[in-house]
Amino acid sequence: MSAKKKSAVTYCAAIDLGATSGRVMLGGWDGKRLELTEAHRFPNALRTMGGHDYWDVAGLWEQVVAGLRKAVALLPEGATLASVGVDTWGVDHVLVDDAGRPVYPTFAYRDNRTQSGLKALAADSTALAKVYAATGIPNVFYNASLQLAETVAQHPGVAHLAKHCLFLPDYFNFLLSGRLVNEVTIASTSQLLGVKAPVWSNAALKHFGVPSSWFAKPVLAGTQLGAVTGLDFLQDTKVVAVPGHDTACAYDAMPAAPTGDDLFISSGTWSLVGYESDTPVLGAEALAARISNERCGDGRYRPLTNVIGLWLLEGIMKDFASRPKTDAKWAELIAASEKLPAPAAVLDVADPAFANPASMKAAIDAQIASRQLPQPQSLAEYTRLICDSLGQAHASAKQAFERMGGRRFKRILMVGGGSRNRLLCQATANAAGIPVVSFSLEGSAVGNLASQLVSLGAVKDLTTFRALLAPTLSPVIYTPKRS
Repeated sequence: MSAKKKSAVTYCAAIDLGATSGRVMLGGWDGKRLELTEAHRFPNALRTMGGHDYWDVAGLWEQVVAGLRKAVALLPEGATLASVGVDTWGVDHVLVDDAGRPVYPTFAYRDNRTQSGLKALAADSTALAKVYAATGIPNVFYNASLQLAETVAQHPGVAHLAKHCLFLPDYFNFLLSGRLVNEVTIASTSQLLGVKAPVWSNAALKHFGVPSSWFAKPVLAGTQLGAVTGLDFLQDTKVVAVPGHDTACAYDAMPAAPTGDDLFISSGTWSLVGYESDTPVLGAEALAARISNERCGDGRYRPLTNVIGLWLLEGIMKDFASRPKTDAKWAELIAASEKLPAPAAVLDVADPAFANPASMKAAIDAQIASRQLPQPQSLAEYTRLICDSLGQAHASAKQAFERMGGRRFKRILMVGGGSRNRLLCQATANAAGIPVVSFSLEGSAVGNLASQLVSLGAVKDLTTFRALLAPTLSPVIYTPKRS
């Protein structure tokens, strides 16, 4: 690479933290193409102590710093790191004082301390409807609203001790920049942000007993928080508040059409089905369907629903000694399943029995028996049944969004583990009646980097980035087929 070429490349680092692993990705943008390099990957896990689950925030920070050092070491001679941005999973947070020092343990969202509040809100239909109308977020056990309500109820003194509530990406932004700021996409996961405008909901804060003084008006993604402080190996590197929620970043990475008629599916253990909208999806039907109106980085909406996903397939494998253990064996299983006829009927994947059964096969068999349906006889038959059932669930979510959102989708864009499953992609296209476009894409990291590049002026806007990214990808298109 010539010196002239080096100078034309903008380098940014994406800190992308997940609940089971984290990574620091170095991105190089030459104006037309994004080159990704994994600088550092590390495991992450909640820590259990005294019957409760916590995050090792200090350990994560140590790994972040190590990753940034490696990213700098990967830079070509003479190049500098222009910026850094952080995205994480949703809802979890750090309570800090005015100096930014933590004053309370950082619980993990899977901790069961919210169960009492969850059940109480579910039992009060009037309060539930009021909270949903105010925030556009359904009642889910991991919501930050329920976590914070339990914190204040159990330890009232923390309301005076804590001065700021920083969600995890906000807290890492503080460690990098010294700024105590809330970003809008991660704020929208809390069930405390107003759905009508990106400001905190007084009604929700009052209901959950959470001090309004803990929060400042959220900033939009792309806001520059200043230069990195306290890390002597980073000089003049800017901290950009990218979409702090990793799902928002993953959505930004998808090369969606500017017409807004694409439906998005991030397919993994769960299928996150949603779209981008100028307006939220609210009302009794949306509440019953548990539609979550989270935010895009620019303040618009990402109505989405959480459909059980490859959890069913992962679970069924445990009941078969013949389960595939290599990519080649997986390909053989999918190929065998594709040759089978479509099942007579699909599973009701919303069955609570599928949440965490001792045996997924037993749970599936029980539903099949109760409905007097034909019993699968092989792993391939179960695989075909599961993929067709998930395809129908995706299609049902599409139909619900079209009905409630008043629009028609022309394509489904799919990323994640499910995007590599031909049977699932084809089943989704068949059931939905529109093409499925499958991408092999480092979604959250790419979306994180896109926000930085737009903030730096290296790309005009997200629409332009998507248009430039699309030709560099190799999507697989599945067109609907009649069975």
